[in-house]
Amino acid sequence: MPPSSPTDLLRAATGAYRQGRLAEAEDLCRALLDAEPAHIGGLFLLAVLRMSAGDGGMAADLFQSVLALNPAIADAHGNLAMIRQQQGDLAEAETLFDRAAALAPNNAGWRIGRSMLRLERPAQAAGDFQGALVLEPASATAWRGLGLARRTGGDPAGAATAFDRAFRIDPMLDLADGEAFASHLDIADWRDYDVRRRRVERHIDEGRTVLPLLTQWIGIDPARQRRAAALVFRQQVVPAPATAFPARDQGDGRLTIAYLSSDFHEHATAYLAAELFEQHDRKHFRILAGCYSRDDDSPIRRRIRGAVDGFQPLRGMGTAGVADWVAAQGVDILVDLKGFTAGARLDLLSRRMAPVQVAYLGYPGTMGGGPLDYLIGDPLVTPACDQPLYHEKIVILPDCYQVNDRHRPLPATVDRAALGLPASGFVFGALHPPRKLNPEMFGCWMRLLRAVPDASLYLHDPWGAAATNLRQAAQAAGIDPARLAFAGTALLVDHLARYRAIDLCLDSFPYTGHTTTSDALWMGVPVVTRRGDGFAARVSASLLRAVGLGELVTDDLAGYEALALSLARDRQKLAGLKAHLEAVRGTAPLFDTPRFTRHLETAYRMMWDRRSAGLAPAGFSVPPQA
Repeated sequence: MPPSSPTDLLRAATGAYRQGRLAEAEDLCRALLDAEPAHIGGLFLLAVLRMSAGDGGMAADLFQSVLALNPAIADAHGNLAMIRQQQGDLAEAETLFDRAAALAPNNAGWRIGRSMLRLERPAQAAGDFQGALVLEPASATAWRGLGLARRTGGDPAGAATAFDRAFRIDPMLDLADGEAFASHLDIADWRDYDVRRRRVERHIDEGRTVLPLLTQWIGIDPARQRRAAALVFRQQVVPAPATAFPARDQGDGRLTIAYLSSDFHEHATAYLAAELFEQHDRKHFRILAGCYSRDDDSPIRRRIRGAVDGFQPLRGMGTAGVADWVAAQGVDILVDLKGFTAGARLDLLSRRMAPVQVAYLGYPGTMGGGPLDYLIGDPLVTPACDQPLYHEKIVILPDCYQVNDRHRPLPATVDRAALGLPASGFVFGALHPPRKLNPEMFGCWMRLLRAVPDASLYLHDPWGAAATNLRQAAQAAGIDPARLAFAGTALLVDHLARYRAIDLCLDSFPYTGHTTTSDALWMGVPVVTRRGDGFAARVSASLLRAVGLGELVTDDLAGYEALALSLARDRQKLAGLKAHLEAVRGTAPLFDTPRFTRHLETAYRMMWDRRSAGLAPAGFSVPPQA
């Protein structure tokens, strides 16, 4: 006899759910609720079933109904918190996790969920994760969360230890493995480098999750980079219903462009793009900026805020709220400046918020999926023949994809001794984050120091955690560790002043310099680079081409080393390269922000013209302008 009473129906539905017969479980729940609409158990189980099916909206309504009947059910608060987190409503999610943790103090899961939302308060988050580990010492999720908190708090060594522990506990926790590798790179700990790199390749081939940015740091081939990005996008982004856009009111004929980022504060992206916002032609474009990071009230944030037609803080705003803002502003083209970089909100790429959506600047590669129509590149970083490696259609700007600010500081000579460098002798500079370094390139640099006895190497160690390992690596290569000097974090003007002490910059590889290289060139310091086979491996080559120094681009390690050595020995030729940079600072395409802006605006107009003509997105090249 089929179950008929609410108790029997709930028991049958629960049994079907546990055995994986989800459709049957849902039918039984609905029959129960037809008979007793306010049955808490039926509402809760149906909410769980809808949540499992990806129907977060209905699940949230059901959990709210449960809580209206009984606000003391911890799991209803916790599950609703997970839905709100997925929807981007982080403030409400944290409040709900708080309630769940208070109602069920021995449930480590709700503590962990809450802590994941507190990573911008790393000390508090780390304490929360450690509390969860007291309850569940073998929780791989809690160990991974502790790693995230330590990394955010500037403790990459502690982060590496926690991530490694998480992966040892649960070898299927792929993200923890990649995060451990990245943290080891942050401290220049290259033990097991080759083993870890091969494991990344294997995980991609097996369809397991790999951090997309890590694939670029360690030079995984571009085809695998796309597969890794596509997998992460599918796993972390819940598709939203398609959005219908009403016919556009032409009005004054201007296109509304909205730039989304979390980096409109003291950050390289803000420093690169500030003048772009100032240079946009307001007769033809209306420019908006949406920022979902903290407000540091820095000069660069104030500058951007003053440069755009509308600046919208999006911090704490859910996905639907951001979509409502985009719609209310009548945005024609939405430009994502983040991609897979730190602080990104992939939920904002889960839906089409604007008729045309573009990836630009922040992430040198494909997102692998989602409603992104175009990616901005140039002839070197994204040649048209590379289109199969990208989900987005490639738009090729004529000079260089990277925008620059002509108003960045140009500080005078700095005292070498104040930087920990010898007063005399040759200085190689490699002011890259340690994560971009690897044994092969460092070995090359040590050979250069051996060949140039009066040379020093100036490196960047933002957390003060890599110097010990790098000095040990130098010692193992037969180089006196005292020939290495290290720069920490600094204000932009002080950081740029460091380049006055550098004779020649050595690029990283396979993830070449981006802002690091354009900073050097702005300060008149030549950069020797090596060109690889993907976007990130070609950026410096593009920048050098855009200042007329394509001769400093090599195709392999041997050529790179030989060129760097020849310049270190031929100081007259090196002086000529420096003089060239000083002479073209005001005219080179790399630093001609008005010219760059005209090219980008032409790209936007061509995208919009295709849209207006009813044509699907397609790759194209922007014609050069005077």
